Amino acid sequence: MAQWKQLQQLDTRYLEQVDQLYSDIFPMEIRQYLSQWIESQDWDVVANCVSLATVRFHDLMAQLDEQFSHSAGENNLLLQHTLRKIKGNILMNFQERPVQLAGLIAHFLNEERKILQSALKENTCPSHSSKMMDKQGEFDHKISELQSIVQETKRDIQALEDLQDDYDFRKKTQQTTAENETPSRALKEKLKQGERTIQQMFLSLHSARQAVLMQMTNALTLAEEIQRTLVSEELPKWKRRQQISCIGGPPNACLDQLQNWFTSVTECLQQIRQQLNKLQELVQKLTYENDPITQRAGALEEQTLHLFRSLISNALVVERQPCMPTHPQRPLVLKTSVQFTVKLRLLVKLPEFNCQLKVKATFDKDVTEKSTIKGYRALNCLGTQTKVLNFEESSGCIAAEFRHLQIRENKTVGSRSNEGPLTVSEELHLISFNTQLVQHGITIDIMTTSLPLVVISGSVQMPAAWASILWYNMLCSEPRNLSFFLNPEQATWGQLSELLSWQFSSVTNRGLNPEQLRMLGDKLLGPEAGGNPDELISWPKFCKTCSDRIPSFWHWLHSTLQLIKNHLLDLWNDGLIMGFVNKEQEKFLLKDKQPGTFLLRFSESCRDGGITITFIETSQFGEHEIHSVKPYTKYDLKNLSFADIIHNYKLLDSLCIPEDPLLFLYPDIPKDKAFRPYYSKPSEDASPPEDMETKPNDRPYLDRRIISVSKNPRPMPFPSDVFPDSDMMVDQVEESEGLIHTQQNADPEGAQAAVPGPPETCCYSPVLPDKPAPKKRKPVEELYQPATVNSNEWAENEDELFFLSLLRGSFQRLSLQKRAELKMKFQRIIFEAEFNQ
Repeated sequence: MAQWKQLQQLDTRYLEQVDQLYSDIFPMEIRQYLSQWIESQDWDVVANCVSLATVRFHDLMAQLDEQFSHSAGENNLLLQHTLRKIKGNILMNFQERPVQLAGLIAHFLNEERKILQSALKENTCPSHSSKMMDKQGEFDHKISELQSIVQETKRDIQALEDLQDDYDFRKKTQQTTAENETPSRALKEKLKQGERTIQQMFLSLHSARQAVLMQMTNALTLAEEIQRTLVSEELPKWKRRQQISCIGGPPNACLDQLQNWFTSVTECLQQIRQQLNKLQELVQKLTYENDPITQRAGALEEQTLHLFRSLISNALVVERQPCMPTHPQRPLVLKTSVQFTVKLRLLVKLPEFNCQLKVKATFDKDVTEKSTIKGYRALNCLGTQTKVLNFEESSGCIAAEFRHLQIRENKTVGSRSNEGPLTVSEELHLISFNTQLVQHGITIDIMTTSLPLVVISGSVQMPAAWASILWYNMLCSEPRNLSFFLNPEQATWGQLSELLSWQFSSVTNRGLNPEQLRMLGDKLLGPEAGGNPDELISWPKFCKTCSDRIPSFWHWLHSTLQLIKNHLLDLWNDGLIMGFVNKEQEKFLLKDKQPGTFLLRFSESCRDGGITITFIETSQFGEHEIHSVKPYTKYDLKNLSFADIIHNYKLLDSLCIPEDPLLFLYPDIPKDKAFRPYYSKPSEDASPPEDMETKPNDRPYLDRRIISVSKNPRPMPFPSDVFPDSDMMVDQVEESEGLIHTQQNADPEGAQAAVPGPPETCCYSPVLPDKPAPKKRKPVEELYQPATVNSNEWAENEDELFFLSLLRGSFQRLSLQKRAELKMKFQRIIFEAEFNQ
């Protein structure tokens, strides 16, 4: 079987790993449309041959063109748009780099094989998914058997009715013959023969009634078994899966299957009720002593009605839990005076139930915590609180959606006390939904409730409220345990680590890998725990703050997640951010890397989340030095993308000369190769703002951009390091001596010539000293002799005077631009001297 087809048959958690491999650079759609062709090539060989990689690149383009032609023939506009966009991205990113494309595809195929191997190892014993499929198959078989018995009973009742009609006709004919004909010997013989026939028909009728009742008993026994499994096992399992789905776990997509089961069993019970009514009609036509129908039909009808009530009373579920439209990934957290939505579904999809049930929503109905928990808030639900369950055209199910509900705090009936045992974010509430079914003379009360939810009054309470929802749904499956946080259970690190990974995979396309989880485990439990999955974690340790200055673990992690979601999503999804790495680990990772290698990690000290750049460079003495840039927070990234920060970041030495210290993303990916797709496109011109008046003859503006600059903490080599006999000293450049900016376009009228240098040239206003008279110039070799350091004989031009001024301690009198020029000349002299030696 093809590798791609094998992957598609894996469990959801493996499919999530496959999804994390692909991105917009090489989307999964290519893997899907061209799976057979991709797997037929040896991409490891292609990645090592430029000419072959070029050929395969053009083959790939031809394959995409062929797919586009097929979609055009089928008039599939959406597929055409997707293929056109994919081809454009591939051409833009890899037309000049076919070898990189081949290497990328080879990497994807190798990673897919690893995922398949890990799934295969787990499948050495029957997997959980295969067991579930087997159980579903058995359940479907039982329902099919029930339907078969009910249909067979229907046919038998029809045959019983025919037999009873025949028996009744024969009996009446026998009576008429005996009454109307003249008695004779032949008549007596005929009547006697008729009596025997009628007696045999009666026995057959009695046996048929018994057989029908036995079949109905068997059907109800099987229906009771199925009903018990549905109500006691399958429905609670679905509700538990819904809890996990609400907190970021795998999506819960089994409701349609559950609806089919509920509907099938209810249909069978409805038919059995009709069959029992039919038997009652037969009894009214004919009954006798020890009639099995009169003896057993009542018990069967009572059993049928009990099963029917049980199914219907449990058939109403909350398909989509209460959620504010502004926070779709944070269900069960509601804000006062903000509208929220909730959707219900009736699992019994029968036409006679359409538009028959009116559901009413009630907040905190019959909640005992109102009186048992001090300070428990009194809240009211406002908006349209009644809805009718009807058929949805889109889904074909019987459902109702409340779209205009909102919560208000009842200020007049009890006010919250600050002395209560629970905080606002720990106070759990419920929404109850009630309706009533009246059918064929029976009344069934139907009720369901939402999962426990938290009501907040301000957005600042959202992180703590979401933590409560996570903790409750991770550890508790009871639907009405509103006192949970009076004595919250502890969680194991195994449970919590999976939950934390879900938070990232639900908000982004990438969960947390084992290394990242190990760092989080060390932060929460300490390195001595070693990431033990059985280590217990208390609720206060997870969410409570020890002091105002130190954020709780959850607040820090939530802030980091929001930073990713709002500012770093693409970089995170493509795996460019290592993220959760402690300082010791980053030193270990970078210590043997080439200078200019950097990694991106999240700050452990920023309360509101921050990301820092850590890079390695080589000092003047050949030692490796690791530096971390002050973390960038949401305030820094609000108007400047992180990719542009990395692109333009400069490090200033003591002479304020900018250098680019970021060359390779860990482990050895060139910076521009990794981040070029995310750089902002340069503006075409430096047009003035629209609201600024300009004249035709005005000089054009110089374009500008913001760059991040740091001063190198390591000192530059002083002249005294080169001339050990000199007693001179160079003072550090004061930041106030010059303003650093980036010049991209020269002013055509008045700009001075810029110093040759990197693209981001530092420009200053020079202040030149008086030029001395030219002197006789000495060879470069003599400049490095200590005896000539204090000599002024060789300064024959202005540049040499600058060098001499440096040696005489006059460095502070030079302008910043001249210092930059001096440094370049000084380095060139050193190089020439070393070369000549």
